[in-house]
Amino acid sequence: MMSSRSPLAAPLRVLGVIAIALVCVAIGYGFGSREFVFSVLPDGESRVLGQGSIATDLSKDADFETFWDVWKLVKSAYVDQPVSEEALYHGSIAGMVAGLNDPYSVYFTPEDAAAFNEQLAGSFSGIGAQLDMKENQIVVVAPLPGTPAERAGVRSEDVILAIDGATTEGMTIDEAVSHIRGERGTSVILSLLHKNTESPIDVSIIRDDIAIDSVVYTMRDDFVAVIEVSMFNEDTSSLFKSAAEQAITDGATGIVLDLRNNPGGLLDSAIDLAGYWIPAGQVAVMESVGGKQESFSTNGTASLANIPTVVLVNGGSASASEILAGALQDTDEAVVVGETTFGKGSVQEYHDLPDGGAVKITVARWLTPLGRSIDKQGIAPDQEVSFTDEDIHAKRDPQFDAALHILQTQ
Repeated sequence: MMSSRSPLAAPLRVLGVIAIALVCVAIGYGFGSREFVFSVLPDGESRVLGQGSIATDLSKDADFETFWDVWKLVKSAYVDQPVSEEALYHGSIAGMVAGLNDPYSVYFTPEDAAAFNEQLAGSFSGIGAQLDMKENQIVVVAPLPGTPAERAGVRSEDVILAIDGATTEGMTIDEAVSHIRGERGTSVILSLLHKNTESPIDVSIIRDDIAIDSVVYTMRDDFVAVIEVSMFNEDTSSLFKSAAEQAITDGATGIVLDLRNNPGGLLDSAIDLAGYWIPAGQVAVMESVGGKQESFSTNGTASLANIPTVVLVNGGSASASEILAGALQDTDEAVVVGETTFGKGSVQEYHDLPDGGAVKITVARWLTPLGRSIDKQGIAPDQEVSFTDEDIHAKRDPQFDAALHILQTQ
């Protein structure tokens, strides 16, 4: 998945949600040639394309004489002169993209694009959480394990009402990310509204460098292998390969694949993982403008197909994790347990612009092998099991317990 980083390289698919200086943006992630599902680093998904021309066909509805009339008016009549033409230029492009009313389609100034690419390269610090937009509110898709956000008590589906006292009303995802991102050792205060609560709380979080093992393997005494995948990045495929081989060596009689709070990442990694259950089969379908469809299939060996598997998901499972869970569900290779997933199934393309800026624009949506739309719908579990605040305080995990029960009865 990670080939050349040249701007002219073939686009790379990444799924995810916008990462707060998190570990990847799309939103979240580490990537090579670039194409994401932002989610996501939402991704969501998004393709990152090389520098190139963009269609300039204009309809009769586009009256550019009016545009230039307003430009001249601002330049001549605005009270604080001189007016920066550069600021007007960038603002005009940003306004055009904002006219799509799509939180995942964003214009980056050259400075913003440079910061974004630093995140893709992994050279940044933050709190370790993934953000997205739901019902015009900035929400946390998931805090990543072992990060400042998780330690501070940030939860999946938290609504961020304010950042350092500034309301998030009207903020884009990228603006929220830029406010939360910062140097290691500095603090940020988030006003959070937990799910199913009425009163917000203020949480102070110390930013830090983010480093995460994307795959963690554990073999239980009852020979159930537990494989936790926290996100899909550059090392996920190799780490999962080791975990799968170890599960077979250890004589696993069942597998719990834990995708809870997994915000997504590289599409290729998700397809690689699906190949441990699905033999050379279709994993996902990307539907673009005009209903055109492109299929993505695994070339895997299905080495885990004969081991009963339960996939755990929740509202923090997004993008690439939804594609994987949906594929295993559609092909009857696993039972999905937990709560309906986030519903980040759109695809973005990232276009580098000649002046150093960039545009990220939604171009398609993801479908499961059976044609179910993921975007805004999510993946509904085969067995719904909630995880309440009482469970958290009592250190219970009813979703994991349900998975064990299913494996035992099989």
